[in-house]
Amino acid sequence: MQTALLPVVAPATEHPIQSAVEASDRAPVARYLISDLCTYLETYLPPEQVSEFYRAYLFGAEAHEGQSRKSGEPYIYHPVAVARILAEMHMDYKCLIAALLHDVIEDTPVEKEQVAEVFDEEIADLVDGVSKLSQIEFESRAEAQAASLQKMLLAMTRDIRVILIKLADRLHNMRTLGSMHPDACRRISRETLDIFAPIANRLGINRVRVELEELGFLHHWPWRRHVIQRALQKTCGARVEMVGTVETALKQALHQEEIHGEVDGRRKHLYGIYRKMREKRRAFSEVVDVFAFRVTVDRVDTCYRVLGLVHNLYKPVPGRFKDYIAIPKANGYQSLHTVLIGPQGIHIEIQIRTEDMQRMAESGIAAHWLYKSGEQSTAKATTLASEWLQNLLVMQRAAGNSVEFLDHVKIDLFPDEVYVFTPKGRILTLKRGATVIDFAYAIHSDVGNTCVAARIDRRMVSLSTHLRSGQTVEIINAPGAKPNAAWLNFVVTGKARASIRGYLKNLKQREAQVLGRRLLSAELGTFGVDLDSLDPVRVAAYLEEANQRTLDDLLGDIGLGNRLAAFVARRLAGGDDDEATQAMQADKNLHPHRLAIRGTEGMVVSFARCCRPIPGDTIAALFSPGRGIVVHRSECRNLGSLETKRDKRLDVEWANEPDGEFPTEIRVEIGNRRGALAIVAGAIAELGSNIENVHSREKDGMTTALEFLILVKGRVHLARIMRRLRQIPLVLRITRVPR
Repeated sequence: MQTALLPVVAPATEHPIQSAVEASDRAPVARYLISDLCTYLETYLPPEQVSEFYRAYLFGAEAHEGQSRKSGEPYIYHPVAVARILAEMHMDYKCLIAALLHDVIEDTPVEKEQVAEVFDEEIADLVDGVSKLSQIEFESRAEAQAASLQKMLLAMTRDIRVILIKLADRLHNMRTLGSMHPDACRRISRETLDIFAPIANRLGINRVRVELEELGFLHHWPWRRHVIQRALQKTCGARVEMVGTVETALKQALHQEEIHGEVDGRRKHLYGIYRKMREKRRAFSEVVDVFAFRVTVDRVDTCYRVLGLVHNLYKPVPGRFKDYIAIPKANGYQSLHTVLIGPQGIHIEIQIRTEDMQRMAESGIAAHWLYKSGEQSTAKATTLASEWLQNLLVMQRAAGNSVEFLDHVKIDLFPDEVYVFTPKGRILTLKRGATVIDFAYAIHSDVGNTCVAARIDRRMVSLSTHLRSGQTVEIINAPGAKPNAAWLNFVVTGKARASIRGYLKNLKQREAQVLGRRLLSAELGTFGVDLDSLDPVRVAAYLEEANQRTLDDLLGDIGLGNRLAAFVARRLAGGDDDEATQAMQADKNLHPHRLAIRGTEGMVVSFARCCRPIPGDTIAALFSPGRGIVVHRSECRNLGSLETKRDKRLDVEWANEPDGEFPTEIRVEIGNRRGALAIVAGAIAELGSNIENVHSREKDGMTTALEFLILVKGRVHLARIMRRLRQIPLVLRITRVPR
């Protein structure tokens, strides 16, 4: 069976990315046969593996028989083109077979088990990892997309080849995107720029990343790309001679120093220019270093010799030198970057690297298969990729759902990096804008969870301090410390955000279980039953009916307000819902059971901001599904008629000695006088209250209203503060807000 294909080896061009983009606008070129691809594979795979690959091709062609793409061509063209892209990376034969079959589980009746039976489990796992979750119903397209990406990324943590197949799949789809509807083009291009190009960058596969970006730019912002392309053509047209002059000067300088190396002059790709213009808010005329020259030499020490040579040739721009050899990027990329003032005052960028670094820059993690060598740079990239994959697992465990997980991943995919040191000299790469907390979580989740303070270059700093490259950071931990929800306001890395949210979510669940146990125990007491003495068979039957896995899950549901303890108690004690309603009503009238509010219940008991109850107030509470219990003052107007909310109402009272401090608001009207605010604030502080917030509003030319949010221990403490304020001559009136 012979089928036409895309060319196995792309023809060499001066600007391969530009030519690939331009090719996407043209009609399909003459295709090659499957035999051409097999011939290419024979250059690096043994014959028996090539035969197995061809058998997989026949299997895939039969499975996709009768299917066609939007362009009208047989569907089998697509998986073979994907396999061809991976073949150029010299991927192993199992990866190539999985590429041929990557759509059979999703788009044909073939099951994963059948793939495993015909080939093996490893290939079946690769194919399944790339397949979307097409058999599950989701509430929205965004949720379905997030779930599919989550599945793919987690499969990638087990086998990196999953993402390599997906990147090749996306690359070919982008090359043939012209046959899609414009809306679909924009949606797919946006996803490519947001997810797949950054993943390729994170794994160091620069060749794939650049082409994905250029094709995404072409289809998502075609007019912007056209404008930048025209401006670049005008600029290049006027400076072609300058590029030749610089290239000649660099070659002559290398020759004079007897340094063997290659010099390659090129212009930067369009999307890179556009992104720099957008991020730095600069016009095209301000993005002057659109020309770059790459010098490739044999050894690392030669790189630094060439650096001195080019700095003598042209003056360097201060602050624009970066040593990525000593401190590689997060994806393993290594090179020396410097910006020089070239002829006619034009800024040019010089990149200096070894041949091994150049291969790593183009292929990244794929260099492990492409060159099959034990080179240090390849091993470094593999290690860094493994560390990132482990971070993905941490984020997945901490995330509540697939959409939240994808949000964390997106944060980690755009690391404009800073490089900081641990006290022992280990280098950590973090996203620009990272704080001390991000650093702590980058070391280990437990270090972040118990972080209480930090030193930067031996000086104490706040936990929200932003880090700069070159700093040495020391984390101070305390055994009983725990994450603060306020940290979410300033952390920037996905791992830190996911770990904090995961901890707080688990903490809330534990607190909900404790509260649920108290509520259920109180209700069971009306039936003369103890929670620990319940019939296990009856409990198991109710858990199955309520779709709860364990008793703790049920207690957490009660504590979060998703179930009423009275109904659950009646069912566990033996009865139905109608009886439960009558029994609950009668019991409330004869023997009211009130939950004691201690003030230490945590996140499952909150105090309404509309009335801000404090110990000593008469209180009532309502269940809020997902939040737990919200406590109000009994006279709060937002309670409405409690009779219409009896199914959500909970009788509560303050414990004998509530613990902690509670926020409340007071309004103080004072006569206008310099220093009046300081006098009132000082009086409040004298009586042991902390001021959380203050708002000033001038009523007329003579008086000002000050609204304080203060922390008190109860009504008695508040009364003492108000009496003290009335003794101040400036104070005209004082009231509690709301009244």
